Amino acid sequence: MARSKPSDPTAPGGRAGRGPDTGRSRSGSTAAGATGGGRRWRGLRRGNREAKPKKRRLAKLGQQLSMMRQAYTMTRRNDPKLPWLMLIAFVAVAGVVELLGILFGSPFLFLPFALVLGALVALIIFGRRAQGSAYRQVEGQPGAAAWVLEGMRGNWRVDKGVAGTPQLDAVHRVLGRPGIVLVGEGAPQRVRGLLAQEKKRLARVVGETPIYDITVGDGEGQIPLKKLSAHVMKLPRNLTAAEVNTLNRRMGALGGPRMPVPGGPLPGGRQMTVSSRQVRRR
Repeated sequence: MARSKPSDPTAPGGRAGRGPDTGRSRSGSTAAGATGGGRRWRGLRRGNREAKPKKRRLAKLGQQLSMMRQAYTMTRRNDPKLPWLMLIAFVAVAGVVELLGILFGSPFLFLPFALVLGALVALIIFGRRAQGSAYRQVEGQPGAAAWVLEGMRGNWRVDKGVAGTPQLDAVHRVLGRPGIVLVGEGAPQRVRGLLAQEKKRLARVVGETPIYDITVGDGEGQIPLKKLSAHVMKLPRNLTAAEVNTLNRRMGALGGPRMPVPGGPLPGGRQMTVSSRQVRRR
C-alpha cells in the first residue's frame, strides 16, 4: 500500500522539524542560566545587606567598650579604691554562688552563674563610683545643672540658659510629661527672681500647663546636684506625648537661650569627657 504524501509541500519533515525545538531548548537553558545567575546575585546582595548591620553593631560595641575604658581610667585616677572594691565584690559574690553550688553538689554547673553575677556586681559598683566621681568634679561649676539635665533618660527637651545674669546664674527650661520644669543654679537670692520672671513669662503662653521650679544647691528647699535628675524624673506625668509635642511647638515662639551658657562644666580646667556621661546614664 502506497504512503500518502503530505498535502503541504512546505511543511518541514524529519530532522528539519526538530530544529526549532532544539533552538528553543537552547534558549531555555540560556534563560535558566540567567535566572540562576540572578538568584546568585540577589543572594550576594542579601548577604551584603545582612553583613552591614553586623558591622555596625560590632563598631557600636567597640565604641561602647572604648568609652567604658576611658571612664574607668578617669574614675580610677580620682578614686584609687575603685579596682580593689570591684575585685572584692567580684570575689565575694562569685564565692558565695560557688559555695551554694558545692552545697548542692553541682559546683561546675554553678560556676558560670558565679562568674556572671560577680562581674555584674562589679560593674554596678563601677557605675556608682563613676557617677559619684563625675558629680564631685562638676559640682559648683557653671553649667553643671544643664549637664545633668541633658543626661537624663527619656524624652526631655532641655533649653539651657533661657534666663541668666552676668554672674553666671542661670535658669534652664525642661519640657516633658510632667509639664515645664524650670531649674535655677547660682546664688539663691538672684535665682529666685529669675525663676519668678521666667514662670510669669511662660504662663502667658502655656496656659494651664503645670510649671515646676527647682533651685539646685545644698541649702534648705534646694535640690542637691546629684539628686536633680532623679527628682525631675519622679515628677507626676500630667501630659501625654501628643500634648508635649504640641506644647513644644507653641513654646517655639519664646525663642531659645538668651544668655551664653557653657556647653558643660569644666572641672579642673578641662572639659568633661563623654565617657563619664555615658556611665552616669547607665
